[in-house]
Amino acid sequence: MNLLYITGLLLLLLAVSIAVYLLTARSYQSADSVANSYDEWTEDGILEFYWGEHIHLGHYGSPAKSKDFIAAKHDFVHEMVQWGGLDKLSTGTTLLDVGCGIGGSSRILAKDYCFKVTGVTISPQQVKRAQELTPPGIDAKFQVDDAMALSFPDASFDVVWSVEAGPHMPDKAVFAQELLRVLKPGGILVVADWNQRDDRQIPLNFWEKPVMQQLLDQWSHPAFSSIEGFSELLAETGLVKGEVVTDDWTQATLPSWIDSIWQGIVKPKGLILFGLSGFIKSLREVPTLLLMRLAFGNGLCRFGMFRATRANSSQPKEVESEAALKSGN
Repeated sequence: MNLLYITGLLLLLLAVSIAVYLLTARSYQSADSVANSYDEWTEDGILEFYWGEHIHLGHYGSPAKSKDFIAAKHDFVHEMVQWGGLDKLSTGTTLLDVGCGIGGSSRILAKDYCFKVTGVTISPQQVKRAQELTPPGIDAKFQVDDAMALSFPDASFDVVWSVEAGPHMPDKAVFAQELLRVLKPGGILVVADWNQRDDRQIPLNFWEKPVMQQLLDQWSHPAFSSIEGFSELLAETGLVKGEVVTDDWTQATLPSWIDSIWQGIVKPKGLILFGLSGFIKSLREVPTLLLMRLAFGNGLCRFGMFRATRANSSQPKEVESEAALKSGN
């Protein structure tokens, strides 16, 4: 009887989760829809409670091993610093964190590596929360800005850093241009992002198309790039010295998706803090997290890493929009 009761309860929770999920999609409409989504997630505090200060995946090693969810997120930042060669840079290096969230990575970069960090996000609530979480003496400041039209002059920073912001960008060619435009000649660009498999090589099949559409619709994503495609867009700006270096961190980050769901079980205090409405909001994310695990686990999505050095030329090349590039105009 107890087993039947528990099974019925789980099925009911799953049904509620799917119903809320389907009725409350956050499909991309404009930059405002992204800002509004992040404002909402930041104001209610649920995402921070379960995910901590780092609104990105964790690094579990290669091969992946069991690790604390929050510790894995800290490790991700340090792994990305080393992979990008940033640990060799001097104190006082200026770094722009594009899509900084509530500033978790920015604070580590400022505290542990003595960088002078500027974090930008399109969400005013994220800026406010990032400022609240940053103690005196940490050289990290935050402001509202649009990654598609950054407010900084050309050649402003020694390093440009971005983690999991790319899927929100409606035109990946413009995004690539902006990341490199504000980088000083000889400076380093390091990007980590969720990517779709390159469908120019292997087109999406009958089940992959609806899965990808849900991943776009549920978290305000206009499109995913592929590792190969975004690497090409960086090179086509004319601002890269040598080659764009890429890597695939899918396996190292894969446990994050199930760990994200597990947080709801190991942190029951959330039920008290956020009540029934918070519980329902948390439930509505479960199907997307499961679809993400499916997509990344089956090769439909990949976790891409990108590293590039800014060429010495200080004049950015006029870049065509991605739509124009695809149309051949």
